[in-house]
Amino acid sequence: MRNETAKLAAESFDLAPGLLRDLRDDSFPSLLSGWDSHAFQLDDGATHFGVVVAGSALLRCAAGEFRLGPGLYFSVPGPLAIAGGRGLVVSRCGYRGLFSLGGPVEERGRLKYIDGCSDSLLVAPAMLGDPCLNFLHMPPGVDQTTHTHPSIRAGVILSGTGVCETPHGPVPLVAGRVFLLYSDAAHSFHTAESPLRIVVYHPDSDFGPTHDNHPMVNRTFVGGTPATAIDAIRTQ
Repeated sequence: MRNETAKLAAESFDLAPGLLRDLRDDSFPSLLSGWDSHAFQLDDGATHFGVVVAGSALLRCAAGEFRLGPGLYFSVPGPLAIAGGRGLVVSRCGYRGLFSLGGPVEERGRLKYIDGCSDSLLVAPAMLGDPCLNFLHMPPGVDQTTHTHPSIRAGVILSGTGVCETPHGPVPLVAGRVFLLYSDAAHSFHTAESPLRIVVYHPDSDFGPTHDNHPMVNRTFVGGTPATAIDAIRTQ
C-alpha cells in the first residue's frame, strides 16, 4: 500500500543517515537514503545516484576507490560503500546504468529552464527513458509558474533557501534538507534574497540516445551517405 505521505504534493525532511523514503511501489521504484560520517552500504540490484553535500567522502565500488569532496556526484551500478562527509543517494531499483563521477556542481546551470532559472544535466540518461541527475539554479526573487511533473522528483538543497508552494501549503527549502515531489503534483518554487541550488533526481527522461539516433551512427558516412540510411550495414 502506498505511503500516506504520497497523498501530499511535496515534502521536505532532514538529511539523516539510513533509509529516508521507500518508493519501491512507485511507477519507477526508487529508494532515498542519506549517509554521514559512518560507513554506509547499498546492495546490488539498483543504480545509485548520489551527491556529496558536505565534507569529504570515500566511495568504494566495483570501479575502484574514490575520494569525493562537496558538490561531487556519482552514478554507481551495483553495490557500494561510502563513508565520511554527508550526502544523499537515490537508488533506482531494477536498473543498471553507467558508472560515472563528476563535479563539483557549478554555481549556475548551463541550460535555460523557466522563470529565470537554469539547469545542468549532471548524469545524462544512457538511453532514452533512463534516469538522470540534474542541477537546478534559482536566482533571488524567483516566483515560478505553478507546474507539474509526470514522475517523482527527489533531491537535496546544496545552498540557499526558498519555499515550494503546493495546494497543501508551503514546504520549506533549506540548505542540507531533502525534498520529494510526487508525480503530477502541482507546485512552484520561490526565492527571496538568496539563490537556491538543488541537485535533483529524475527517474525517467524523454531525452537521450536511441539505437537509431546517437552520435556514433549519426556521424558515420559511407561515400557521403549516412549510415542511418544504409540498412545493410546496420547492426541488427
